[in-house]
Amino acid sequence: MADPSPGSDGPYRPGYELVAEQLLEYIAEQNLRPGDRLPTEQGLAEVLGASRNVTREAVKVLAAIGRLSVRRGAGIFVAEASGGLVDDQFAHFRPTSMNDVLMLLDYRTVIESETARRAAGLATPIEVRTVREGAQSSLTAAQHDDALAFARADEAFHDALGAASHNVFLRSSVAGVRRLASQSDVLLFHGDAPGSLEVAARQHLAIAEAVAAGEADLASELMVEHIATTRTQFERKIRDRLFNLGDRAAPGAPARPSTSAGPGDSSLPPQTSAS
Repeated sequence: MADPSPGSDGPYRPGYELVAEQLLEYIAEQNLRPGDRLPTEQGLAEVLGASRNVTREAVKVLAAIGRLSVRRGAGIFVAEASGGLVDDQFAHFRPTSMNDVLMLLDYRTVIESETARRAAGLATPIEVRTVREGAQSSLTAAQHDDALAFARADEAFHDALGAASHNVFLRSSVAGVRRLASQSDVLLFHGDAPGSLEVAARQHLAIAEAVAAGEADLASELMVEHIATTRTQFERKIRDRLFNLGDRAAPGAPARPSTSAGPGDSSLPPQTSAS
Protein backbone atom coordinates (compact mmCIF):
# COMPACT_ATOMS: atom_id res chain seq x y z
CA MET A 1 0.00 0.00 0.00
CA ALA A 2 1.25 3.42 -0.86
CA ASP A 3 2.25 5.70 1.96
CA PRO A 4 -0.09 8.62 2.63
CA SER A 5 1.00 11.73 0.81
CA PRO A 6 1.93 14.80 2.83
CA GLY A 7 -1.11 16.92 3.56
CA SER A 8 -3.66 14.37 2.29
CA ASP A 9 -6.42 12.81 4.35
CA GLY A 10 -5.55 9.26 3.38
CA PRO A 11 -3.42 7.05 1.14
CA TYR A 12 -3.35 7.44 -2.62
CA ARG A 13 -2.52 4.74 -5.10
CA PRO A 14 0.71 4.96 -7.11
CA GLY A 15 0.63 5.99 -10.74
CA TYR A 16 1.49 2.58 -12.16
CA GLU A 17 -1.67 1.09 -10.61
CA LEU A 18 -3.81 3.81 -12.11
CA VAL A 19 -2.23 3.13 -15.49
CA ALA A 20 -2.83 -0.60 -15.00
CA GLU A 21 -6.55 0.18 -14.66
CA GLN A 22 -6.47 2.27 -17.82
CA LEU A 23 -4.66 -0.51 -19.67
CA LEU A 24 -7.32 -3.06 -18.74
CA GLU A 25 -9.95 -0.62 -19.99
CA TYR A 26 -8.01 -0.24 -23.24
CA ILE A 27 -7.92 -4.02 -23.74
CA ALA A 28 -11.70 -4.18 -23.28
CA GLU A 29 -12.34 -1.17 -25.54
CA GLN A 30 -10.22 -2.67 -28.32
CA ASN A 31 -11.95 -6.05 -27.87
CA LEU A 32 -8.57 -7.77 -27.58
CA ARG A 33 -8.53 -11.50 -26.93
CA PRO A 34 -6.06 -13.82 -25.19
CA GLY A 35 -2.98 -14.09 -27.39
CA ASP A 36 -3.52 -10.71 -29.09
CA ARG A 37 -0.52 -8.43 -29.24
CA LEU A 38 -0.52 -4.97 -27.68
CA PRO A 39 1.47 -1.91 -28.75
CA THR A 40 4.98 -1.46 -27.41
CA GLU A 41 5.55 0.18 -24.04
CA GLN A 42 6.13 3.48 -25.80
CA GLY A 43 2.99 3.01 -27.88
CA LEU A 44 0.92 2.20 -24.79
CA ALA A 45 2.36 5.21 -22.97
CA GLU A 46 1.21 7.46 -25.80
CA VAL A 47 -2.25 5.87 -25.95
CA LEU A 48 -2.75 6.14 -22.18
CA GLY A 49 -1.16 9.54 -21.77
CA ALA A 50 1.38 8.27 -19.24
CA SER A 51 5.15 8.23 -18.99
CA ARG A 52 7.03 5.23 -20.34
CA ASN A 53 8.45 4.35 -16.91
CA VAL A 54 5.01 4.31 -15.27
CA THR A 55 3.62 2.30 -18.18
CA ARG A 56 6.44 -0.24 -17.80
CA GLU A 57 5.57 -0.71 -14.12
CA ALA A 58 1.88 -1.10 -14.99
CA VAL A 59 2.75 -3.82 -17.50
CA LYS A 60 4.82 -5.59 -14.85
CA VAL A 61 2.00 -5.65 -12.28
CA LEU A 62 -0.52 -6.90 -14.85
CA ALA A 63 1.91 -9.61 -15.92
CA ALA A 64 2.38 -10.57 -12.25
CA ILE A 65 -1.38 -11.14 -11.78
CA GLY A 66 -1.66 -13.06 -15.04
CA ARG A 67 -3.42 -10.56 -17.28
CA LEU A 68 -0.50 -9.85 -19.63
CA SER A 69 2.32 -11.93 -21.06
CA VAL A 70 5.63 -10.25 -21.84
CA ARG A 71 7.79 -12.21 -24.25
CA ARG A 72 11.34 -11.02 -24.67
CA GLY A 73 11.96 -10.00 -28.24
CA ALA A 74 8.32 -10.60 -29.22
CA GLY A 75 6.26 -8.01 -27.37
CA ILE A 76 3.38 -7.64 -24.95
CA PHE A 77 0.34 -9.90 -25.28
CA VAL A 78 -3.01 -10.45 -23.58
CA ALA A 79 -2.37 -13.52 -21.44
CA GLU A 80 -3.96 -16.85 -22.25
CA ALA A 81 -6.49 -18.14 -19.71
CA SER A 82 -4.90 -20.64 -17.32
CA GLY A 83 -7.82 -22.21 -15.48
CA GLY A 84 -10.35 -23.24 -18.06
CA LEU A 85 -12.29 -19.99 -17.92
CA VAL A 86 -11.75 -18.91 -21.50
CA ASP A 87 -14.89 -16.89 -22.19
CA ASP A 88 -14.24 -13.39 -23.50
CA GLN A 89 -16.03 -11.82 -20.54
CA PHE A 90 -13.58 -13.45 -18.14
CA ALA A 91 -10.69 -12.22 -20.31
CA HIS A 92 -12.08 -8.68 -19.96
CA PHE A 93 -12.80 -8.80 -16.23
CA ARG A 94 -11.88 -5.43 -14.69
CA PRO A 95 -10.60 -5.96 -11.13
CA THR A 96 -11.23 -2.34 -10.12
CA SER A 97 -14.77 -2.05 -11.51
CA MET A 98 -17.35 -2.37 -8.75
CA ASN A 99 -19.85 -3.57 -11.34
CA ASP A 100 -17.56 -6.38 -12.52
CA VAL A 101 -16.62 -7.40 -8.97
CA LEU A 102 -20.26 -7.61 -7.88
CA MET A 103 -21.11 -9.73 -10.92
CA LEU A 104 -18.19 -11.97 -10.01
CA LEU A 105 -19.51 -12.37 -6.46
CA ASP A 106 -22.93 -13.22 -7.88
CA TYR A 107 -21.31 -15.88 -10.05
CA ARG A 108 -19.43 -17.21 -7.03
CA THR A 109 -22.73 -17.55 -5.18
CA VAL A 110 -24.20 -19.70 -7.94
CA ILE A 111 -21.12 -21.89 -8.43
CA GLU A 112 -19.93 -22.31 -4.87
CA SER A 113 -23.34 -22.87 -3.27
CA GLU A 114 -23.90 -25.80 -5.63
CA THR A 115 -20.36 -27.03 -5.00
CA ALA A 116 -21.00 -27.04 -1.24
CA ARG A 117 -24.33 -28.80 -1.74
CA ARG A 118 -22.75 -31.59 -3.75
CA ALA A 119 -19.79 -31.87 -1.39
CA ALA A 120 -22.20 -32.50 1.50
CA GLY A 121 -23.80 -35.34 -0.42
CA LEU A 122 -20.74 -36.91 -1.98
CA ALA A 123 -17.67 -36.26 0.21
CA THR A 124 -15.72 -39.29 1.36
CA PRO A 125 -14.41 -39.42 4.96
CA ILE A 126 -10.94 -38.38 3.74
CA GLU A 127 -12.42 -35.45 1.79
CA VAL A 128 -14.47 -34.37 4.82
CA ARG A 129 -11.28 -34.37 6.88
CA THR A 130 -9.52 -32.22 4.27
CA VAL A 131 -12.39 -29.72 4.22
CA ARG A 132 -12.34 -29.52 8.02
CA GLU A 133 -8.57 -29.10 8.09
CA GLY A 134 -8.77 -26.20 5.65
CA ALA A 135 -11.46 -24.52 7.73
CA GLN A 136 -9.55 -25.00 11.00
CA SER A 137 -6.32 -23.75 9.44
CA SER A 138 -8.12 -20.60 8.30
CA LEU A 139 -9.35 -19.96 11.85
CA THR A 140 -5.89 -20.51 13.33
CA ALA A 141 -4.41 -18.07 10.82
CA ALA A 142 -7.17 -15.52 11.49
CA GLN A 143 -6.62 -15.70 15.26
CA HIS A 144 -2.91 -15.01 14.70
CA ASP A 145 -3.76 -12.19 12.27
CA ASP A 146 -1.64 -13.94 9.64
CA ALA A 147 -3.14 -12.81 6.32
CA LEU A 148 -0.74 -14.86 4.20
CA ALA A 149 -1.44 -18.09 6.08
CA PHE A 150 -5.16 -17.31 5.95
CA ALA A 151 -5.02 -16.89 2.17
CA ARG A 152 -3.37 -20.30 1.81
CA ALA A 153 -5.90 -21.94 4.12
CA ASP A 154 -8.79 -20.15 2.43
CA GLU A 155 -7.67 -21.47 -0.96
CA ALA A 156 -7.22 -24.98 0.46
CA PHE A 157 -10.70 -24.95 2.03
CA HIS A 158 -12.53 -23.87 -1.12
CA ASP A 159 -10.48 -26.23 -3.29
CA ALA A 160 -11.25 -29.11 -0.91
CA LEU A 161 -14.96 -28.39 -1.33
CA GLY A 162 -14.47 -28.42 -5.10
CA ALA A 163 -12.72 -31.79 -4.91
CA ALA A 164 -15.45 -33.17 -2.66
CA SER A 165 -18.12 -32.18 -5.19
CA HIS A 166 -16.70 -34.89 -7.47
CA ASN A 167 -17.12 -32.60 -10.48
CA VAL A 168 -13.93 -31.42 -12.16
CA PHE A 169 -15.75 -28.57 -13.91
CA LEU A 170 -17.14 -27.18 -10.67
CA ARG A 171 -13.74 -27.48 -9.04
CA SER A 172 -12.09 -25.71 -11.99
CA SER A 173 -14.72 -22.96 -11.97
CA VAL A 174 -14.24 -22.33 -8.25
CA ALA A 175 -10.46 -22.08 -8.69
CA GLY A 176 -10.78 -19.83 -11.74
CA VAL A 177 -13.23 -17.40 -10.24
CA ARG A 178 -11.12 -17.10 -7.10
CA ARG A 179 -8.09 -16.23 -9.23
CA LEU A 180 -10.08 -13.36 -10.69
CA ALA A 181 -11.09 -12.23 -7.20
CA SER A 182 -7.42 -12.21 -6.17
CA GLN A 183 -6.73 -9.67 -8.93
CA SER A 184 -9.09 -7.24 -7.18
CA ASP A 185 -7.33 -7.93 -3.87
CA VAL A 186 -3.99 -7.00 -5.44
CA LEU A 187 -5.08 -3.88 -7.32
CA LEU A 188 -7.61 -2.53 -4.80
CA PHE A 189 -6.35 -3.76 -1.45
CA HIS A 190 -2.72 -4.73 -2.14
CA GLY A 191 -3.48 -8.21 -0.77
CA ASP A 192 -5.16 -6.87 2.37
CA ALA A 193 -8.48 -8.63 3.10
CA PRO A 194 -11.53 -6.38 2.74
CA GLY A 195 -13.19 -7.84 5.83
CA SER A 196 -12.75 -9.81 9.07
CA LEU A 197 -10.63 -12.94 8.69
CA GLU A 198 -12.11 -14.52 11.80
CA VAL A 199 -15.70 -14.03 10.62
CA ALA A 200 -14.83 -15.74 7.34
CA ALA A 201 -12.99 -18.55 9.12
CA ARG A 202 -15.90 -19.32 11.45
CA GLN A 203 -18.16 -19.45 8.41
CA HIS A 204 -15.72 -21.94 6.88
CA LEU A 205 -16.07 -24.10 10.01
CA ALA A 206 -19.88 -24.01 9.87
CA ILE A 207 -19.84 -25.05 6.21
CA ALA A 208 -17.35 -27.83 6.97
CA GLU A 209 -19.61 -29.21 9.71
CA ALA A 210 -22.64 -29.14 7.41
CA VAL A 211 -20.63 -31.06 4.81
CA ALA A 212 -19.49 -33.56 7.46
CA ALA A 213 -23.10 -34.09 8.58
CA GLY A 214 -24.27 -34.60 5.01
CA GLU A 215 -26.68 -31.64 5.27
CA ALA A 216 -26.65 -30.54 1.63
CA ASP A 217 -29.26 -27.76 1.85
CA LEU A 218 -27.62 -26.28 4.95
CA ALA A 219 -24.14 -26.37 3.37
CA SER A 220 -25.49 -24.54 0.33
CA GLU A 221 -27.30 -21.92 2.45
CA LEU A 222 -24.22 -21.32 4.59
CA MET A 223 -22.10 -20.80 1.48
CA VAL A 224 -24.62 -18.26 0.15
CA GLU A 225 -24.39 -16.42 3.51
CA HIS A 226 -20.59 -16.64 3.42
CA ILE A 227 -20.33 -14.96 0.02
CA ALA A 228 -23.01 -12.40 0.97
CA THR A 229 -20.86 -11.48 3.97
CA THR A 230 -17.85 -11.14 1.68
CA ARG A 231 -19.85 -8.83 -0.57
CA THR A 232 -21.01 -6.65 2.34
CA GLN A 233 -17.46 -6.40 3.72
CA PHE A 234 -16.10 -5.61 0.26
CA GLU A 235 -18.61 -2.80 -0.30
CA ARG A 236 -17.90 -1.34 3.14
CA LYS A 237 -14.16 -1.43 2.55
CA ILE A 238 -14.59 0.31 -0.81
CA ARG A 239 -16.76 3.04 0.74
CA ASP A 240 -14.23 3.57 3.53
CA ARG A 241 -11.41 3.88 1.01
CA LEU A 242 -13.32 6.35 -1.14
CA PHE A 243 -14.09 8.53 1.88
CA ASN A 244 -10.45 8.46 3.01
CA LEU A 245 -8.78 9.14 -0.32
CA GLY A 246 -7.64 12.60 -1.27
CA ASP A 247 -8.50 14.13 -4.63
CA ARG A 248 -5.04 14.26 -6.08
CA ALA A 249 -3.66 11.46 -8.22
CA ALA A 250 -0.13 10.15 -8.07
CA PRO A 251 2.49 11.76 -10.33
CA GLY A 252 2.69 10.21 -13.78
CA ALA A 253 -0.90 8.93 -13.77
CA PRO A 254 -3.01 9.63 -16.86
CA ALA A 255 -6.03 11.89 -16.86
CA ARG A 256 -7.66 9.82 -19.59
CA PRO A 257 -11.32 9.07 -18.79
CA SER A 258 -12.73 5.60 -19.41
CA THR A 259 -14.90 5.25 -22.48
CA SER A 260 -16.02 1.68 -21.92
CA ALA A 261 -18.33 2.07 -18.95
CA GLY A 262 -21.87 1.19 -19.76
CA PRO A 263 -25.12 2.12 -18.03
CA GLY A 264 -25.05 1.17 -14.38
CA ASP A 265 -21.30 0.64 -14.33
CA SER A 266 -19.62 2.02 -11.22
CA SER A 267 -15.90 1.68 -11.88
CA LEU A 268 -13.82 3.18 -9.14
CA PRO A 269 -12.33 6.63 -9.75
CA PRO A 270 -8.61 6.73 -10.48
CA GLN A 271 -7.78 8.03 -6.99
CA THR A 272 -8.49 5.48 -5.51
CA SER A 273 -10.81 -10.86 0.20
CA ALA A 274 -11.62 -12.52 3.41
CA SER A 275 -13.60 -15.07 1.41
